[in-house]
Amino acid sequence: MVELILNESFLGGVELDREEEELLAGMGKSYPTVSDEYLAAVAKAKRKLRGLIAEKNCAPLMLRLAWHSAGTFDVSSRTGGPFGTDRNEPPGEPVPTAPTPASTSPLLDPIKDQLPILSYADFYQLAGVVAVEVTGGPEVPFHPGRQDKPEPPPEGRLPDATQGSDHLRQVFSAQMGLSDKDIVALSGGHTLGRCHKERSGFEGAWTSNPLIFDNSYFTELMSGEKEGLLQLPSDKALMADPAFRPLVEKYAADEDAFFADYAEAHLKLSELGFAEE
Repeated sequence: MVELILNESFLGGVELDREEEELLAGMGKSYPTVSDEYLAAVAKAKRKLRGLIAEKNCAPLMLRLAWHSAGTFDVSSRTGGPFGTDRNEPPGEPVPTAPTPASTSPLLDPIKDQLPILSYADFYQLAGVVAVEVTGGPEVPFHPGRQDKPEPPPEGRLPDATQGSDHLRQVFSAQMGLSDKDIVALSGGHTLGRCHKERSGFEGAWTSNPLIFDNSYFTELMSGEKEGLLQLPSDKALMADPAFRPLVEKYAADEDAFFADYAEAHLKLSELGFAEE
């Protein structure tokens, strides 16, 4: 049974205000009703994830897991997306360049095993939301009710860091249905974490403190390349593109503006294909 229940939406455990409800209603979302038992499991998972991330400094890993699950969505075929499908990768696949359920299971399984009612789809997206919050970023709304789907998405749907702005728009806009503003705001999530040569061919962090969520990704882009810090070809594309660059400049100058746009973009990414009317 599905009904519109915006007043039960989670925003850091607080109900959304009227302005936020109207925004989400305008996005055409109709969220499924979940039981009180399920909501209690979400709240417990959030507490456990906060503790895990604080203990293990694994916020970047949790954020990438959520992103790379959701980022497989294809708007034309309505396949992939934030539904736990990447748990079902066929055996014999090449070594992934991004965190996967298999690579994160030693961290997450002890929590998930306590909460069998919770879908993996919700659990992975909640992990991304908590990762941003715990490291000082904005509170991203979280709406439970995603159901796990069995079919893994086709390979090749995630962005390629060696490519430029045309590729970014192909993946984020044509494939996922996101905007230029979403592309730049989500790129700011690189403030968390680092690249590992054995996974991506690149090595290093984007910022001097890769465990803090702030706008330093954009301030570093504006200040130019520095020894010891990373700028991928896809990062440099943001500076070269005439539509992307003004947003980089805006977010470098105004962290509050970045946080507001990031929270909106992260919400959209985490709900691709979910709760649609």
